[in-house]
Amino acid sequence: MSTQPFPHDDCECCREVTRRTFLKTTVVGAAAVAASPLTSLAVSQAEKATAKKAASETLVTTLFKSLSEEQRKAICFPFDHPLRSKVDNNWMITDKKISAFYTKDQQAMIREIFAGLHSPEYAEKVVQQVEHDGGKEGFGGSSIALFGQPGSGKFEFVLAGRHVTRRCDGDSVEGAAFGGPIFYGHAAKSFNEPADHPGNIYWFQAKRANEVFKMLDGKQRELALLDEPREEKGTDTVR
Repeated sequence: MSTQPFPHDDCECCREVTRRTFLKTTVVGAAAVAASPLTSLAVSQAEKATAKKAASETLVTTLFKSLSEEQRKAICFPFDHPLRSKVDNNWMITDKKISAFYTKDQQAMIREIFAGLHSPEYAEKVVQQVEHDGGKEGFGGSSIALFGQPGSGKFEFVLAGRHVTRRCDGDSVEGAAFGGPIFYGHAAKSFNEPADHPGNIYWFQAKRANEVFKMLDGKQRELALLDEPREEKGTDTVR
């Protein structure tokens, strides 16, 4: 979100727009949504997603234990290693591709861990996105890294590739929803897509964001809407 100053209604001074400011202005609207009849359905879906995430976290430990010494030297790092906080739109977190460096059982575990990080409704589509954008190598062209030690309270799995960076952290990072920055995108048809983004599996999220925007009042919209997006600079984009 932009931190450009905006004029105060009743004084000449300026203040900076922060995420906290925006959240404070939208809390009433959020409370109204929480009171809707859809709440129980949302809670049910959240519980299912939480269960799948927990299963993925358990499977990460199983994957770690299955690694050979050679594999651990190549893809395991201390929890505080700078690589854990990196993100980009198209990158490899290690130079070891899933299809070439891991056994068939390990490849299946990695795929299951990744799918389990997403809601049951969209997990298959998300995997298909990685397959599609990965080209000939598909999902197997991506890479993974493990940070920390299982059971220590500081342990994280990261998968990275083209248009994908996902994390499974076991709530190791306080105050970070995903344990660090994530990236997702989809080159469905072409780089420049038409307005309805045919085939893009994430277009539904953009439509939901539009619905949220319509709920905002004038001042909230002023805070939320930017004239230009921030420039993409890899990890620096989210700092």
